[in-house]
Amino acid sequence: MTLTHEAPARPEPRRRHGQQASLIVQGEDRTGIVAAVASVLGGHGANIVSLDQYSDNPQGGAFFQRTVFSLDNLPAVLPAIEEDLRRRLADGYGLTCTLRDLSVPQRVAVFASKSDHCLLDLLWRHRRGQLPVSISMVISNHPDTAEEVRGFGIPFFHVPCQGPDKSAAEAEHLRLLKGNVDFVVLARYMQILSTGFIEDLGVPVINIHHSFLPAFIGAGPYAKAKERGVKLVGATAHYVTENLDEGPIIEQDVVRVSHADTAADLQRRGADVERAVLSRAVLWHAEDRVIRNGNHTIVFA
Repeated sequence: MTLTHEAPARPEPRRRHGQQASLIVQGEDRTGIVAAVASVLGGHGANIVSLDQYSDNPQGGAFFQRTVFSLDNLPAVLPAIEEDLRRRLADGYGLTCTLRDLSVPQRVAVFASKSDHCLLDLLWRHRRGQLPVSISMVISNHPDTAEEVRGFGIPFFHVPCQGPDKSAAEAEHLRLLKGNVDFVVLARYMQILSTGFIEDLGVPVINIHHSFLPAFIGAGPYAKAKERGVKLVGATAHYVTENLDEGPIIEQDVVRVSHADTAADLQRRGADVERAVLSRAVLWHAEDRVIRNGNHTIVFA
């Protein structure tokens, strides 16, 4: 493992939240949930800024709600609000809730290989204040992007990962990540994560797949797409699970192509879609807009 030392990272951009928090509520649907949440928040003097909800069946189906509220002196009163919410929603409703101060950005590590388009797009958006995250580090199995990452003031770690036995590399990854990140983004990281690593890491991992899943899995997807004569190419951002490329999907998009496009044209167009899809997925996850439910997601975008 080699470490590239950089100057201290620039101060994190302070986005739009101020004294705002997000509240995620999920469980079995029943009458009175929205009123109960509003009652607790109102009792603490909170002002609801936005509220999104979804039920897959109003007769006892699954219920999901995302609420953003504002309140002066939020960090001091958040523990009391959380305690009241848990007591009110657990007793009689059987719901779970997650509460987070939106002024505190989630910490993210970005994994990359030689392809840099998704990595550099995330770093650029982050520098411009378009992603409300703190990028703790970039980890790559190749040193190629070290200089470009250095230009963004982000720590860069080169951890070689070759051959079938990746245990040493994954041990180093865990040493770097444990306690330092809230989620991980695979920005075209061309390595498969082991089930043990995913479990030990214990935080969400978002991957960008270079096709509109499920299709063209494996190496050379754009050459395969050209051979098949496709009329659309796309990309899929999804959470990583032990089942390769089968995790809950966060976002997908496509672009139309024609018979005249070469494989290189398809790859260029596909790279544009990959950047857009991954950045949206990271933004929505960072803003608590994605709720996982089994192997699918509810996205309040």
